[in-house]
Amino acid sequence: MAKVIDTAAIQPGKAKSWPKIFAAIKAAPFIPLSIIVVFVLAAILADLVTFHDAYQVSLRDRLIPPFWQDGGSLSHPLGTDPLGRDVLTRIIYGARISIIIAGAALAFGGGFGTLVGLTAGYYGGKIDTILMRFADITLAFPLILFAILLVMVLGPSMMNVIIAITLVLWARYARVIRGEVLGLMQRDFIARARVSGASDWRIMMRHLLPNVMPTLIVLLTLQVGWVIIVEASLSFLGAGIPPPTPAWGGMLAEGREYVSTAWWVTTAPGVAIMLVVLAFNLCGDWLREKLDPKQRSI
Repeated sequence: MAKVIDTAAIQPGKAKSWPKIFAAIKAAPFIPLSIIVVFVLAAILADLVTFHDAYQVSLRDRLIPPFWQDGGSLSHPLGTDPLGRDVLTRIIYGARISIIIAGAALAFGGGFGTLVGLTAGYYGGKIDTILMRFADITLAFPLILFAILLVMVLGPSMMNVIIAITLVLWARYARVIRGEVLGLMQRDFIARARVSGASDWRIMMRHLLPNVMPTLIVLLTLQVGWVIIVEASLSFLGAGIPPPTPAWGGMLAEGREYVSTAWWVTTAPGVAIMLVVLAFNLCGDWLREKLDPKQRSI
């Protein structure tokens, strides 16, 4: 007589998942996560945590050093720029610009690239070939040159920066997700879904997408730092956010003539870029280790 197994008894209860969640949070990199939390909160609450106008010019207060140097003031903790604007205030508002651009570019570029990758990996054949050739062409085109050309035609603006990054970013996601889908297509649960009569869209959304979600999350986390660097580079070259909008790359460009006399004008936004990008990269590596069973076994 066959032994009947009670499947309910071997399924983990919802309460048992909480210790794993708490253990994962406890093992998370504290310093990088703290930097990301401060970065996000500063972007959201910029109007509440600042005491100066990010756009107000005051030539009487130009190039005031940080508070720890002679001539510095606690009212301007990180000093002022050549136009007398508070550096800390502009860094905080610059965080809002960076998070808006990163969020929009990753949402549009990542979403479209994921859809292309799912389609190419699922159908294969000529569809896969055509989509991947478009991705190859996109990856081969220099982003900086494309952004400069776009700005020359449409003019510098935040929307044009988002469009330029999105049009290049989608190909990265399409390539990675397509590779994941090709491996999943060989699994038995895809064949069973087809035999049961599930539509192509249902298989992609209900079976393939959840299985590529860990890879997608890691890729999103790692790409945040890349988008911030690209936006800062474009703004530094004059092809990104136009002044007087407080963008980190633009702040670097405004202070490059004062590196020897007012080092804080370029150092402060440069340190902000370095810390935020490094924090997202470290958190991305940690997520990759936690979400990828192969990484955990090494």
